[in-house]
Amino acid sequence: MPRANFTTISEFTLEGFSSFGWKHQLILFVIFLILYLLTLASNALILTLIYLNRQLHTPMYFFLSVLSISETCYTVAIIPRMLTGLLHPYQPITIPGCATQLFFYLTFGVNNCFLLTAMGYDRYVAICNPLRYSVIMGKTTCAQLAGGSWSMGLGTAIIQVPSVFSLPFCNVSIISHFFCDIRPLLKLACADTTIKELVTLIIGLGVIVLPMVLVFISYVLIFSTILKIASAEGRWKAFATCVSHLTVVIIHYGCTSFVYLKPKSQNSLEDRLISVIYTVITPLLNPVVYSLRNKEIKDALRRALAWKPIS
Repeated sequence: MPRANFTTISEFTLEGFSSFGWKHQLILFVIFLILYLLTLASNALILTLIYLNRQLHTPMYFFLSVLSISETCYTVAIIPRMLTGLLHPYQPITIPGCATQLFFYLTFGVNNCFLLTAMGYDRYVAICNPLRYSVIMGKTTCAQLAGGSWSMGLGTAIIQVPSVFSLPFCNVSIISHFFCDIRPLLKLACADTTIKELVTLIIGLGVIVLPMVLVFISYVLIFSTILKIASAEGRWKAFATCVSHLTVVIIHYGCTSFVYLKPKSQNSLEDRLISVIYTVITPLLNPVVYSLRNKEIKDALRRALAWKPIS
């Protein structure tokens, strides 16, 4: 059979939110810029408070500081180009540039998933094995859990990025998204992507469902332990140490699961709007939730501002 005529492309164009009117794009630009700056500022504040306060040099805050660094890098990889696209729609991005963005997006995104799992394990040990907490969650264990999270993110990116960009991209070059993501890229390939989609699904199950299951098991054990506490005050104090983490986990895994584990969708705009939640809102929500719900962080902030702690 004669081969079809294809024109190989050398760059992509991010569609972003170009289907919106100019006024709406300008409004989105202002909103996303404010959220982006707040994310950078709040994560920097948390890192500074943890660094300056020896009382916060514990496993829980070690993981929180690593998460803040990862979330910052995650947003830096995505949001600046999205903001540029809102002011100048249909900005081209080279294939190497697109591959680089996808690499960092996967590295830090998957790292965040496993860091939340490590934080869930930390809460499990703190509540279910309080007497052995300092022994189990030593510096070596914390470093291994954090290093393992980074390794999972890096490994996922090393597998996925070459897999996606080994495909030929022909004729259509417009990515129906505001950043380079796997599914929109696979739609542009002028070759059979069945195997690639299967690999992506399997990896998605590994990096999203597996951490979710581990966190779920941790909280089943945590809640069973909390229910055994005799006093209501004791039960609430134990549960209060988990509220911030549990809130972040529900939002983070809920959004990523909906986008990556649902069947193929033809509504790319809906996918983009959902993606805004876990690329723009969730990275800001993490430090805000931990700051507002955490007495130790608030006390550290008061001391840094020379306020007296509220009794």
